[in-house]
Amino acid sequence: MNVAQQIINGLVLGSGYACIALGWTILLGVARLVNFAHGQLYMLGAFVTWFAIAKIGLPYPVAILAAMIVLALLGALMQTAMMRLVMTQNLTSLMIVTLGLGYVLQGGSALLFGGNPQTLPGTLARAKVDLGPLWFTWQDVLVLAVTLALYGVVWLFTQKTRYGSVIRAVAEDPKLAELFGVNARVVYLLVFVFECSAVALGAALVAPRSPILTSMGFNEVIMTFVVVVLGGIGSIGGALLAGLGLGLFTAFFGAFVAPAYTTAAAFALLLALLVIRPAGLATK
Repeated sequence: MNVAQQIINGLVLGSGYACIALGWTILLGVARLVNFAHGQLYMLGAFVTWFAIAKIGLPYPVAILAAMIVLALLGALMQTAMMRLVMTQNLTSLMIVTLGLGYVLQGGSALLFGGNPQTLPGTLARAKVDLGPLWFTWQDVLVLAVTLALYGVVWLFTQKTRYGSVIRAVAEDPKLAELFGVNARVVYLLVFVFECSAVALGAALVAPRSPILTSMGFNEVIMTFVVVVLGGIGSIGGALLAGLGLGLFTAFFGAFVAPAYTTAAAFALLLALLVIRPAGLATK
């Protein structure tokens, strides 16, 4: 077994996990919100990108932007509908509502796009690069580069700007933040919009690697959950490290043990790490 190839495969998988997890990291860790429709939003982002390319004829970069805008608008509608639950920090009801919205999105997508698998044309997924016994695609390079850049920008925004401080203040105590003149409703709305647009970007970048189905998204949201918890809830740097580490673990476990048990192995790794380090790999 080529160890170097498995390292490449792991970085490819891990960059995808981290890219999809970024929005949920911000939503759950920074704003203290939950969204169990994350997997269905990923699926919808992939289908909107496909529709923009295959049916409307938009180029791939413009289709990515279109998917981000569509899901941002959807996120704004979802957050507006849930605003009362958000302001009262009713996390149990938010879990139930977002879980239900996920099934609504899945059923609606099946009616709109049909049940046949689709592939994203016009991407770099078929542009293969061979380096002797090693190989990867330019789509893989794009996902890794965008993920690293996006995490860097988001970390700088949340940690080094006044607006990032405002978001963290609202997350700690929305009522107290409002007493200091912060509009918590607007902050929550913008954070939720970011989560939806970020998962659309992740879907448009990662989905070209496999067929697009309305049933997709479950495995992605499971791995996203592992990444967010493994990295330390709310830790942007931790989520990036956890995503890349989980990708490497998955690649080597699938190659040397059994691909069918990678999800179970990922949760075993999560449990073992949380026993040793309850806060995850990193703190904020």
